[in-house]
Amino acid sequence: MNDTNNRPLVIAGKAYRSRLLVGSGKYQDLAQTAAATEASGAEIITVAIRRVNIGQDPHAPNLLDAVSPSRYTILPNTAGCYTARDAVYTLQLARELLNGHKLVKLEVLGDDKTLFPNMPETLRAAEELVRDGFDVMVYCSDDPIQARMLEDLGVAAVMPLASLIGSGMGILNPWNLSLIVEQAMVPVLVDAGVGTASDAALAMELGCDGVLMNSAIALAQDPVRMARAMRLAVEAGRDAYLAGRMPRRFTGSPSSPMAGRV
Repeated sequence: MNDTNNRPLVIAGKAYRSRLLVGSGKYQDLAQTAAATEASGAEIITVAIRRVNIGQDPHAPNLLDAVSPSRYTILPNTAGCYTARDAVYTLQLARELLNGHKLVKLEVLGDDKTLFPNMPETLRAAEELVRDGFDVMVYCSDDPIQARMLEDLGVAAVMPLASLIGSGMGILNPWNLSLIVEQAMVPVLVDAGVGTASDAALAMELGCDGVLMNSAIALAQDPVRMARAMRLAVEAGRDAYLAGRMPRRFTGSPSSPMAGRV
C-alpha cells in the first residue's frame, strides 16, 4: 500500500512516524540494545518470544527494562517456530505476558538452514490468529499471490523477505517486491536480508511502506552508528520515492539548456 503524500505509517489503526522497525536480538548486552534502538528512531521493536525474556523468567534480565513498552510498541514474533500450532501458541503466550497485546509478527519457518517461510503453515496460522482477534503482521515469501492470499485473510501487514534472514544479501528480487506493493491494500514492509543502508533505501524507493531489520544493525562493527545510518536511509528512500525519480534514458541529456549558446 503506497501513496504520493508523506503520510505516517499506519498499522492496525495506529500511526507511526518512523518507517524503520528493528529487532532486539544479537546485541552484546541490553545497554547496547537500548542505545541502538534509540539511535534508530524506531517506534516498533520486535521480540522473539521463544528466545528473549520479557517476564517469563523473573530471575533473568528483562528486555523490557531496556526497551520500555511505555515508549515503544513491542511486536512479539514467532521466530523459531516451524508449525502453525507452535506459532499460534507462542503468540497466545505473548498476549498473556503483555496484558492482552494484539499486534504480533507471525513467522513460520520451513527449515533451519534457509529460514525460508513455510507458506502453507503461515497461511494456516494467520487465519487462526486473525479469527482469534490478533492484528497480524506476516513474514512471507516475495510472491505476489501468497501476499494477496494473506491480505484476503485480513492480516494487518505483509512482510516479504528481501533475501534470507540474517544473510545481509540485500534485495535480490526487486521486481517481485514492486508487484506486491502495486497490488497491496495493507502496508508492505521488507523483512529479512537487509545488510546495509543502501538496501533499506532501495526498499523505500520501490514504494515499500517500511523496513524491519535486526542483524544488519546488531552485527555491524558499530551497531549504534549503523542504526543511525539505517534511520537516515529509510527517510532518504521514502523522500526519493515521493519525489519521483527522473526517467531512465538510453542517451545522454545535457544538464544545461542548449538554446542560446554563445
